[in-house]
Amino acid sequence: MTTSTTLPSGDAVVQDLPWRWRVQGSIFLIGGLGFMFDAWDVTLNGFLIPLLSKEWHLDAGGAAWVGTSNLIGMAIGAFAWGSIADQIGRKKAFTLTLLVFSLFTVLGAAAPDYVWFYIFRFVAGFGLGGCIPVDYALVGEFTPRRHRGRVLTVMDAWWPIGASLCGLVSAALISATGNWRALMLVMVLPALLVFWVRRSVPESPLYLVRAGRPEEAAQVINSLIRRTGATVGGWRLPLVSEAPKLSLGKVTVQLAQLWRYNWRTTAVAWSLFLTILLVYYGALTWMPAILVSTGFGEAKAFMATAGMTGIGLVGVVLAALLVERVGRKWLLAITAPLSAASLVVFALVLDAPAAAQAWLLVFGLLIQVAIPVLYTYVSELYPTELRGTGFGWASTISRVGAGLVPLIFGSLLWPVLGLPLTFALTGLLVVLAVIAMAVAAPETKGIRLD
Repeated sequence: MTTSTTLPSGDAVVQDLPWRWRVQGSIFLIGGLGFMFDAWDVTLNGFLIPLLSKEWHLDAGGAAWVGTSNLIGMAIGAFAWGSIADQIGRKKAFTLTLLVFSLFTVLGAAAPDYVWFYIFRFVAGFGLGGCIPVDYALVGEFTPRRHRGRVLTVMDAWWPIGASLCGLVSAALISATGNWRALMLVMVLPALLVFWVRRSVPESPLYLVRAGRPEEAAQVINSLIRRTGATVGGWRLPLVSEAPKLSLGKVTVQLAQLWRYNWRTTAVAWSLFLTILLVYYGALTWMPAILVSTGFGEAKAFMATAGMTGIGLVGVVLAALLVERVGRKWLLAITAPLSAASLVVFALVLDAPAAAQAWLLVFGLLIQVAIPVLYTYVSELYPTELRGTGFGWASTISRVGAGLVPLIFGSLLWPVLGLPLTFALTGLLVVLAVIAMAVAAPETKGIRLD
């Protein structure tokens, strides 16, 4: 490391290193496991709704809070942990999120009534809500620039894995025990193991530079250079002022900075997250109940939902193959509206089980092309000092919307408007967000992270 301003910065060196599975790949795998538990937990809400409604005699509003309490907790967690990660570092936030989730999931499994259950699910959601923004910030900053689009896109492969495992395990446990508490406890041990493994992940050098810890950043960068076998000449670290302190005022300032940085970018990021994930979370949360209401048995409904999420692995592969060729904006513009349209067709043919399940698979495929591209795109729209906050706030907006879905969908839209019109209205919101993206946001394919 030298101080010459003509040399490349350490940030640029990290982004131009060769990809090595034992180096950046291990961080991708560890980060992805946390993402898997996020998917498992969100998917579990849909399976718990019919089971808890039966045990605690919940009406539509009470059943809706099974998902709403958890998703609102995730919304607050996404905001809080994204901002915390920008302040205390990716690594510390990286390790704490699953610990909070695990503790309160155990308490939720032991809840004596639905009020305590809602409280524990809220706090568990708060812990797990930080996984996606923190994981994407950390993995993205360790990944070489020429591989970043594919790697961040493939990160979303952990989502259908987690969601499908939830469906398969839930169907098996319900058939064997009939006990919903077992569905929650089965996630905790793997989550704690991932928490332990996360302790070995190094701090992001991009964060360390911004935090005013150049010696530590240099050690991490030199270690990366050595472990990847790269040949690198001189490089420099910029001079940085005193490390930022975490405070509510600082978090508020960062939120204002998102809009001052580029209000169009932030508006597009929020609208895309809100609408696309509104469609997905709405379908995921209520699909088991929708299928049960049309005559499916509980285990069969769980398996059909698992099929919807499982085929998403194919969608993620397609997204990874196309994201660097087609670009982020074009893929989102095509797949997001088509996925919403496939749900409308599903609702129209619901009386024909075979056709309904086929269109459910189409939806699962298309939405899992759109979502990983969305995550990749938004994570690249902001500079390093705002990346965790920018992604976290966009995720928060989507989780707030998703948290309201169980209440609005289950007690108002579905009973009053019917499924086809309900899905059509949410699809229209997706189309409007895509139009805004086309007009107001840049393409990020191939750009260098600042």
